[in-house]
Amino acid sequence: MTFRYTLIGLFIALCSGLVQAREHPSIFITTQEAKEISENISNYPVLQKSFDSAVDQIEKALKNEMIIPPPGEAGGYEHEKHKQNYREMRNAGLLFAITGESKYSTFVHTMLRRYAKIYPDLGPHPLSYKQSPGKIFHQTLNEAVWLVYASIAYDCIYNTLSVSERRYLEDRLFYPMANWFSVRNAEQFNRIHNHGTWTCASVGMIGYVMGDQELVNRAIYGTKNNGTGGFLKQLDLLFSPDGYYMEGPYYIRYALRPFFLFADAIHRNQPELNIYEHRDGILKKVVYSAVQTTFPNGVFAPINDASRTMNVKAPGVLFSTNIAYLRYGKDKNLLAISGIQDQVILNGAGLKLAADMPENAPELSWPSVEFRDGSEGEKGGLGILRTGEGLAQTMLLMKYGSHGLGHGHFDKLQILLFDQGQEVLPDYGFARFINTEPKFGGRYLPENDSYAKQTIAHNTVVVNQKSQNNGNRKKADASWAERHFFDASDPSIQVVSAYANQQYEGVKQQRTSFLINNDAFEHPVVIDLFRLESENVNEYDYTLHFRGQVITSSDIKAETKQLQPLGGTHGYQHIWKTAEHQTDSLVQLTWLQGNRYYTTTVAASPSTKVIMGRTGANDPNFNLYQEPMMVVRRNATSHLFVSVIEPHGFFNEAGEVSRNALSSIADLRVLITTAEMSVVEITKKDGKTYRLALSNVGSGNHSYSVYGAESKWQGQFDFEEVKNTSKQ
Repeated sequence: MTFRYTLIGLFIALCSGLVQAREHPSIFITTQEAKEISENISNYPVLQKSFDSAVDQIEKALKNEMIIPPPGEAGGYEHEKHKQNYREMRNAGLLFAITGESKYSTFVHTMLRRYAKIYPDLGPHPLSYKQSPGKIFHQTLNEAVWLVYASIAYDCIYNTLSVSERRYLEDRLFYPMANWFSVRNAEQFNRIHNHGTWTCASVGMIGYVMGDQELVNRAIYGTKNNGTGGFLKQLDLLFSPDGYYMEGPYYIRYALRPFFLFADAIHRNQPELNIYEHRDGILKKVVYSAVQTTFPNGVFAPINDASRTMNVKAPGVLFSTNIAYLRYGKDKNLLAISGIQDQVILNGAGLKLAADMPENAPELSWPSVEFRDGSEGEKGGLGILRTGEGLAQTMLLMKYGSHGLGHGHFDKLQILLFDQGQEVLPDYGFARFINTEPKFGGRYLPENDSYAKQTIAHNTVVVNQKSQNNGNRKKADASWAERHFFDASDPSIQVVSAYANQQYEGVKQQRTSFLINNDAFEHPVVIDLFRLESENVNEYDYTLHFRGQVITSSDIKAETKQLQPLGGTHGYQHIWKTAEHQTDSLVQLTWLQGNRYYTTTVAASPSTKVIMGRTGANDPNFNLYQEPMMVVRRNATSHLFVSVIEPHGFFNEAGEVSRNALSSIADLRVLITTAEMSVVEITKKDGKTYRLALSNVGSGNHSYSVYGAESKWQGQFDFEEVKNTSKQ
């Protein structure tokens, strides 16, 4: 079955306006844009560099044999060759549009014909591994990416082909592929998920090129053509009102490509749909929320399944930021991102950005921000606190949103800390080596489920050595954390606070993290209050992951002869217990990372265990990164963990300089912990004392008495230096 019109059907469609005569190219670049790029290449360095890069790629391809391999393993040679082919096709098509050189159009036509020759005879990919299979690739996702790129290439050379040449490509390749996505795999096509987004975009874009409005409508409104599926439904349900994507930053940087490529194709061909204004300009919010989840160095915070090194140079970010700059207006931080990317896309958006790029790109410097989660903003959120500028910026992130579907982790109320160009309290990310064939074909490793997703792999609290929601995804998808408050109005003391009461039966959790940048400390510090409330005695593991070399660790002594796993399930089986120490005293751990020392100080509690661990246990194939962690364990009904994460000092190997290698904190104690209020006190070695009071319920007027004196404060929290204290 194909969707080509009969002569009668074509006449009816033309009369009813279903098929429109369209300019070619029109979905990514126009003839006028190509002309302007050609005239201005040498005027803008980043445009010249981007153009030259495309030329170098295609000139090499022209010298090599054109290979269309059979279907192969995910991440293997065949898979990567098909990806290389679609990238080369797209660039060759754009180069033809810009230069008019026939060698580029011939390259595209030849490759498309070779794919058209084999495609009808291919069956479902034999190595789909429970994925919705494509024919060329192991899943429809990758095949849809292929069609998106091929659509741009075909659009660019469309006018060079005869009617019979177009019919050959469309009958044997483009219609069968669109049919494979939207008819044979209709459930996947209508799925509200990034896989569905890609298939919708690919079918809609090739529909525009072929002048088939039926395909376009199917892509925009779903297979039933009633809005229950399709591209607009994706925009309505996949993002919160702030543009936050439920699966997290790593997957939105991938989904940005189909969202913005198809949106721009819609804008160019059906401007009356006002796609860039849809849902109160949701696409603008999408791209800005995505890039604001990056660390100051442009690397995405590895929330949920995520690489720990993916950054704003990713193709999806390149396309979306360039297009957003054109469609939504100038922005300093988009210019800063372009400076990191050091390239632009070859169309009118890239030309505009290149023309506005200053000789020295500005530094990337986002403000503190909170993003709601859930399509209605009802499922918690993500809070990001920042202080400082550029790479010197300190960033604290807390996650208190939804689970994230199949790519979600059991990590509610986890925090990440970035300071001085490095992750200080890192997230493990996913257990996967993308496209590394020897590592399970580049797919997710078994340890992704057994460790990376588990609660112990994150900077949060584990209850009774079990992951949140008992590690059950369906339960996790049905629950989320709840926002308490977010306040970044005072740059000297910013705070984010949230509850998680549905993750452990019978246990209520509240975490409040402060980022303080004032004269009290040498550098910005984090004061972290994690309160747990229960009627039963539970084992609470306050877990912090770190990197770097341990300098001091209170009285903790490492295991020197034999290591044992920390537990048997929920990720504990993958942790070597490297030390264990019981104490009633203050806990301090100092490590050196880069040019700075970091100390975590945890308030004293009776019968506290301090456990040092390292990933790598029960890992026969060396799939896990071997990294350290500290677990502060307390058995209690209710408990308040209070810690200060303090950057201090300076270290320089070349200059043999080390100063302030020890923490400035002499004491940290809990003065009050109730359901209504938490009050803690920090005493420094210089004799100064600071008191932090937090309302656990709401803003208003508050008072408390300690050491025989009453203190009053107003608002959600209070932080002040206290003089003449008389401690008991």
